[in-house]
Amino acid sequence: MTQITEAIYSKGILKPAADLKLREQQRVRVIIEPIEDSPDDRNAAVARLKAGIASMRFFSHGPMPAREDIHGRF
Repeated sequence: MTQITEAIYSKGILKPAADLKLREQQRVRVIIEPIEDSPDDRNAAVARLKAGIASMRFFSHGPMPAREDIHGRF
C-alpha cells in the first residue's frame, strides 16, 4: 500500500507528520521531495515573531537602581 505524508527532518531523523501504520522493522522505499515554504508563510512567521518580541518587556521603565541599592540587598 502506497502512502504519502509529510515529514520533518531534524537532527538526522525524518519524523512523519502522521502515523504510517507500518509494522516494526518493515522495510520501505523513501522518495524525498522538499516542500519549500512560500514567501507568504515566511512573512507571516516573521510578523508573528516581531509581534511576540514587541509584547515582551526587556527594559524597566523606572530609574535604574544605584550601586549601593543593589549591593545593600545582600
